[in-house]
This record gives sequence, C-alpha cells and structure tokens, in this order.
Amino acid sequence: MLRRPAPALAPAARLLLLLAAGLLGGGGGVWATRGAPDDVDVTFHDVTSGPRTQQRSLHKGSVGVAGKAFLVPLPSSAVTLAFLPPPSVNKHKPWLEPTYHGIVTENDNTVLLDPPLIALDKDAPLRFAGEICGFTIHGQNVPFDAVVVDKSTGEGEIRSREKLDCELQKDYTFTIQAYDCGKGPDGAGMKKSHKATVHIQVNDVNEYAPVFKEKSYKASVVEGKQSGSILRVEAVDADCSPQFSQICSYEIVTPDVPFTVDKDGYIKNTEKLSSGKEHQYKLTVTAYDCGKKRATEDVLVKVSIKPTCTPGWQGWSNRIEYEPGTGALAVFPNIQLETCDEPIASVQVTVELETSHIGKGCDRDTYSEKSLHRLCGAAAGTAELLPSPSSSLNWTIGLPTDNGHDSDQVFEFNGTQAVRIPDGIVSLDPKEPFTISVWMRHGPFGRKKETVLCSSDKTDMNRHHYSLYIHGCRLIFLLRQDPSEERKYRPAEFHWKLNQVCDEEWHHFVLNVEFPSVTLYVDGVSHEPLSVTEDYPLHPTKIETQLVVGACWQGGDQHMTQFFRGNLAGLTIRSGKLADKKVIDCLYTCKEGLDLQVPEDGGRGVQIQASSSQAVLTLEGDDVGELDKAMQHVSYLNSRQFPTPGIRRLKITSTVKCFNEATCIEVPPVEGYVMVLQPEEPKISLSGIHHFARAASEFESPEGVFLFPELRIISTITREVEPESDGAEDPTVQESLVSEEIVHDLDTCEVTVEGEELNPEQESLEMDMAHLQQKGIEVSHSDLGVVFTGVDTMANYEEVLHLLRYRNWHTRSLLDRKFKLVCSELNGRYLSNEFKVEVNVIHTANPVEHANHMAAQPQFVHPEHRSFVDLSGHNLANPHPFAVVPSTATVVIVVCVSFLVFMIILGVFRIRAAHQRTMRDQDTGKENEMDWDDSALTITVNPMETYEDQHSSEEEEEEEEEEESEDGEEEEDITSAESESSEEEEGGPGDGQNATRQQQLEWDDSTLSY
Repeated sequence: MLRRPAPALAPAARLLLLLAAGLLGGGGGVWATRGAPDDVDVTFHDVTSGPRTQQRSLHKGSVGVAGKAFLVPLPSSAVTLAFLPPPSVNKHKPWLEPTYHGIVTENDNTVLLDPPLIALDKDAPLRFAGEICGFTIHGQNVPFDAVVVDKSTGEGEIRSREKLDCELQKDYTFTIQAYDCGKGPDGAGMKKSHKATVHIQVNDVNEYAPVFKEKSYKASVVEGKQSGSILRVEAVDADCSPQFSQICSYEIVTPDVPFTVDKDGYIKNTEKLSSGKEHQYKLTVTAYDCGKKRATEDVLVKVSIKPTCTPGWQGWSNRIEYEPGTGALAVFPNIQLETCDEPIASVQVTVELETSHIGKGCDRDTYSEKSLHRLCGAAAGTAELLPSPSSSLNWTIGLPTDNGHDSDQVFEFNGTQAVRIPDGIVSLDPKEPFTISVWMRHGPFGRKKETVLCSSDKTDMNRHHYSLYIHGCRLIFLLRQDPSEERKYRPAEFHWKLNQVCDEEWHHFVLNVEFPSVTLYVDGVSHEPLSVTEDYPLHPTKIETQLVVGACWQGGDQHMTQFFRGNLAGLTIRSGKLADKKVIDCLYTCKEGLDLQVPEDGGRGVQIQASSSQAVLTLEGDDVGELDKAMQHVSYLNSRQFPTPGIRRLKITSTVKCFNEATCIEVPPVEGYVMVLQPEEPKISLSGIHHFARAASEFESPEGVFLFPELRIISTITREVEPESDGAEDPTVQESLVSEEIVHDLDTCEVTVEGEELNPEQESLEMDMAHLQQKGIEVSHSDLGVVFTGVDTMANYEEVLHLLRYRNWHTRSLLDRKFKLVCSELNGRYLSNEFKVEVNVIHTANPVEHANHMAAQPQFVHPEHRSFVDLSGHNLANPHPFAVVPSTATVVIVVCVSFLVFMIILGVFRIRAAHQRTMRDQDTGKENEMDWDDSALTITVNPMETYEDQHSSEEEEEEEEEEESEDGEEEEDITSAESESSEEEEGGPGDGQNATRQQQLEWDDSTLSY
C-alpha cells in the first residue's frame, strides 16, 4: 500500500480523485482517516445501487470493501488516500446433496423431494457469486424440469412437464446439477455443482375400475352335491399400484340365490341343488378393488344343474334335415360321450343308418333294371321280366305294385298272383353261360315251396326245365339239362341256406350259371352251394315251355302252383355272358350312406370300419376325447340328383370296456333320424311344330316323313326368390317365382299313335338303328307306336327323335295321322307334357277348266305356341316354319267363301245400277209433272212409312258402304260420284221442307209402275 500526504483539494477535485481512484482500482475502495479510530458515518457510492450511508469504524491503514467507492468528508488540512487492489470473487461452486428421493402423483406435477432441493454456495452472501441461478437435469426422455425458487437461498423444486401415467411408467431416475450466477449479471465465470442422483416414484390414482376377464361364465353342477367350488370368476384392474390394482372382494348382486363367492372369486353352492326345482341359475357378480372402486360392468354367471350323472351321449339332435344336392352333412357335430369321470379302457361305437323302407333297402336310381345294367357296364342282351307296364310291355299291368317308392318299380306277390312271360322275351340255352339277377324281399316265413322263376312244360307234362325257388330259408336253383346221348347223373339242384332268404328284408341275388358251376352273390358277397343234387337229363319232347314269375305252371294240370309271397323287382336274365363282379357291386351299391372323413388333427388312435353298404360305421378307441372328435365328423351323404324324400333313422350303440369290469358303465343307445327334404321337381317340356302337311308321295317314299323335325326338350325347376326389401315389414311384398333350366337324363320317350292302331301292312314308324346303337338307346316297336329306352341326355334324345320317320305306302284313303310323344325320367317319376303332332296328306287333284282366283300357297306351317311351360328367364328361339301345303278341307272352305263373296259383289253392283237408272227417270218425270199440273197435285204421305223407308235406306247405305270397301277401284269411283251428287242435293238452296218433299217424291217414284 502506498501512503502519501495529499494537499487540500476543492470538493470537485476531491470527487474526481476518488472516482479516478475507484476506476484505477478496478472496483477497489478508498477512504481517509485522521488520528485514532473513530466511528463515522460513511457514504458508499455503489455503481449499481447508488450512494448509501453506513456507520463504520475506520482505522488508519485499514482496507475497505472491494468494489465499493465511497466519499468521506475530510478536513481540508489533512487527508489520506488509500488505493486497494480488488479481492478474488466466485471462489466456490455450488453444493448439492448426493441423492434425492421424490414422489409425484399422477394428477399433480410437483415432486416432493427428500431432502428438499437446496443448493449451497460458500461465496454467499456475495451477489452473483453467492447466488444460485438454475439447475440442469441430465437424462433421456425425462419429463421433468428443475426451477429455482430463491436465488439467494438456493432453494429449488422439480416439476413434471406433462401428465404422468403410473400405468405406463412407475418411476424415473436422472441426475441434476446446480449452477451459480457467476461474477456478474452476465453470468460470466459461472460454476456448476457435482451431479446429484434423483429417484422419483409416480404415485397411482385409482382411475381404473375392475374388469372381468370373460364376458360371461358357465358352469354345471350335479344335483345333490355340495361341492367346494363350482367355478372361479376373475377380474383385473389396470391401475399400477398394488393398492388400486388388486381385487379385494367379489360380490353376488343377484339376491336370494343359494350361492356365495369368496374374495378370490370362487363360487360355491350353499345348499344341495335339484334340477327339478331349478334347471339353471343366473347370477350377477361384481368386483371391487382395494380402493373400493366397483367394476364398470357386472358379469353374468350361468350355473346349470345337471341331474345325477348318467353315462351317455350328449349334445346330439334327434332330427337332422338334409337338403338334396348339398353334399355331406355332419349328423353329430356337437356330440360328446359322458363317462361320469369313470376310468375306461376302450369304447366301441356303432352308427347304423336305417334305410330298409326306402326303395329296395336304400336310395338307388329308379331307372329300369335294363338301364341300370347298361349304366353299370353290363353287356347288351339283358331281358327284363318285370318291366314297368307300358303299351309294348304290358304283361305286368295287372300285377299289384308298391307305389310308395317314387317310381321304384316294386311288384307285390301275395301267394295268389303270377305273371306269364310272353314267348320270345327270353332265349336261354342251358349249355351256355347265363345270369339271373333279382331284388327280393321274402316273407312271411313258410314251409312250402315258393317259386320266384320257373320254366316248365306248357302242356301235357309237369316237367320243370329250370327254376329258382325258396323252401324255408333255403334258396334252390334247379337246372335240368336237355336230352343228350349220355344218360348219366348230372348236377341239377343247387342249395344255399341263408338268413337273407327269410329275414323279410330287401336283398340282391345274382346267379352266375356256367354249367356245372353255379355261383350265388347276395348283396355283392359270393356264396358257394351248401349242397348239390344230381339228376338225369330230361327226356326228348317237342313240348313248348312256359316261363312264369311268382309261381310255376303245371302243363299237365293246366294250373299254377308254388306261389311266391313277398316282393320282387329288377328280375332279369342275360344269356351268353356272366355278370362281372364290378357290375354286381354297382347294381347293389346305394346312393346314400354314412361317411367319415377324419381331419389330421382329430380322431387319432380311433379305428374305423365301414360296411359295404355304407349303412354301418364302427369306431373304436381308448381316448374318449379323440373318439368324440371322430364322431363329430360322421356325415350323411346322398349322391342322387333327385333323392327319395323321407326319414332315414339313425342309431348309436356303444360298448364300454373298463379296467374294473365290476364297475364298468353302460351307455344307453341313441336314436334319431335324417329328414331328406323334397327335391325341387323338374318340369320336362316338349315343344316344336305340332301340325304340318306333306304330299302323299313323301309318305310313300323310302325316307318317309320326319315327325319331330324341330323338337326341343328342356327341363326347368321353379325356385322361390325372396324380395330384396324386408317382406316382414311390408306385407304387400310377395315372393317371386323364377324358373331355372337344369340338365339331367331321360330314360324313356314313348311315341304312340292316336286313333286307329298302326297297320303293319301299309304303315310304319322307322328309325336308323345304327344311330341308335351309337347313342346307347334301344327302341321297341308295336302297333301302338315305338318306345325309346335307355338312360341318356336330353340332347341325345332330341337327336334321336328328330330322325324318327313315318311311312305309309297306301295313302289314297289317308287324310291325316296324329301322334303323341311323352318323355320321362327315373322310370316315370317325372313326366313331360303330352306333345301332339298332326300330319296331313296332300293328294294331287286333276286340273279344272276355271282356275280359282285365290292361288294356294305352296306350303305352310303352324308353329306351336305352348302356354303350359313357364320358362321365365329362358328365351327359346321359335323354330323355322317348314314349307307345307293346306289340307283338302281348307281348300274347299276357301273356294266356297270366295264364291259367296263374288256373288254378293255381283248383286250389289246390279242393285246400284238399277237404283241409278231409277233416279234419272224420277228426275225427268218430276219436271214434266210439275210443269204440267204442279199446283193441283196432292200427295198423301204416311209418316210411318216415310220413317221406315228412311231407316231402311240408312241400313242399305251402311251395307253398301261395307260392300264397297271390298270392291275394286271401279266401285270406289261409283261411290265417289254418288257421294258428290248427294252433297249437291243436301247443300242446295232448298230448305227442310224441300228435302222432306224430295224424300216423299223418291218414295212415291219407287212405288210407280211404268
């Protein structure tokens, strides 16, 4: 420090010196003392805050506060100036606690810290250096800010920048630093504290209510038992804290129910329950969290009271509806086997489909037996002994039939009926192989011989050449050999003892005979004869044989014997070739049955067996769960396009094997049925040209006349289509019917002649046989017409019928011929309309002297417009008219009408000419008469006659106008002239009296005689 005496200065100079001293000192202080210490008032001049006065004890040579400039009033005689260097500032950095723990609530933003956030600085109380200016937070995605509450004390707090969610994040950890204000207001020389760790926990708010895990709960309890717990309901809470996220209690809201629920959600019954009293209880349960907040939605709990556990199948329906054409239908989709928790070793289940009342044991195609053989691939040459009655096959007309099987032709024999087969239907040589096939249901059981088929002597003797008959439960086939040079015993009777012969059920029997070997197939399974009896060949005779079905003809006694009792169908004989096993299986195979397609993930370890008829399925396994899955895939399938509607009964029988046979459970059988709905019936429609004529020479030509050149065959079904709008709301909206064309086969088309039968000596219906063989359609002729048989498409039948020709080589007395065509499907189950055709014969007439003024058209047709066919949605092209000639009756009518019209025109012309002549004479006489004595002329007129004449004149004029419209141009000219004359008379200068007088004169003139 430098001291020196200073001369006295003026006040202004003294002030400048102090200011200079202050500036030079860089903020240092200066003061002066005199003598000993003394307490004086000192005025401080602060650059920022200005002057302020403090009492200080000043000592000589002491140092004042740095950065302050003050002025002491000094005596002028003595003053001491001191120049002090500035002291060091902001030596220390702020200080924080090493760790802080904080708590913040979800709905608040201020964090409560322990300890409180206070930053200390040893530079205090210096301004800036001893003050805290802020805090800095270090960390990623920290939603907090630290703010200074008081700079001088260093107090601060932490606040959240956004709303916190405990459910998303429960706590946060980050570091914080404090920094001072530096050396001055600009913050220069700022110092930071060390980094302190802050742990903040987010406190939960009970904002979420409990929610149940399931929308509803179901359980069942056996009656009479009071179990520990029936089921458990469970709710969850989305809050994050244990206090609010835990479910503290459950409560049954429904009053007066015999159930209780504990804090863990377990429901149990408080008393023994009875299914007779209440079949099912419905409970409403709610939940509370530990914050006493109730669940937003209560849950429904259904508790079913089951009767005392009874082993058996559950979850099945006794009625299953099957719609035709929908493929396989699962019949037990939800079935389960209840074993009442009994340990079982294995279960065997048998599912049976009962179809014995449908057709011949099940649903099959109802075509004729001959057609079925052809469909199955059998060779041609099958003779059908029991065909559907028709005009050409009429020997079964009087035989009782079973008409309840949708045209499946079944014939009934009650022990008194038999059918004689006409000669020539069957040609059988015992030396060659042949096959006999028949569907048979025999019963009731009897001990007498009953003959199915018998060929015996027609007269004189009672020898049986071959026969198939039943004796008890034995089926016997007799085959006697024709006379031969060797007279030795040969096999003659083949015996089979079978239950199928007398069980009163339908069975399919096929005999393959290739002497001396005979093989019997029953329902597709071969059987060898039980015994064979030998006999001598027959004696040679010339007696004809008689083939009978249902009995045997005794030629010597001339009566029937050994009548059959039961039902027969499809009896056929085919000579020359044996039936193949594939054909036999095809004939027997049902079109309906049970099917089981087990998926890969179900039915493991289950053994499955199916019968040949697909009517019985057997399943066996040791895992009840896998067995249930297999049973749920058992399905019913009917592959027919038009199945037979009705009931098919189902039956399930089960056998359970347990480890302990004494306590093994018994499963009662289950019975239900499949209802096959009525299929949509097709409507077969025939259309084309129904009336035409041809010259007689065409009928007599070798080609003849084609009867159905433009025939069209279509089939439609009618469906009900619901309207797009809601018909229930609008009662005026009705369902509409829409016809859709479908494609199916035909098996018969019959063409019959109407009126007199065909005379083979002068007329015939002919067909190209080679074309028929290519189509696989057979034709049979009779005096009534022709019958086309064979299962084929409608298009092929159209093509065949287009080629049917009618020939008549004696047409002199023939004017017309009428024919009728009817087609059918499934052996007459679906019939078409009757399509009638009339053909007229045009005979050549001798030329006449005067030709008719109406030239006949060379040919004409009448295309048919049928109104019975509803073909909505189908546009059928009209057939092109054929060129034909009008009939004789039509020509005669046209000539007569023309002659009558000509006579009328001629008469009208003559009447008009006479009327005009009369008018001219009237005008001449009237003028002379009036000139001669007009004044004295007196005319008396009858007014009634005048009115009648006027009325008759008007009628004549109307008739004349109608006749004039039919005349030529000459008549039109005459009419025009008369019209002009009439207009001149009406439009003349005369008045009404003149007109009346003129009419009277005209009437008088008409009565004059010249």
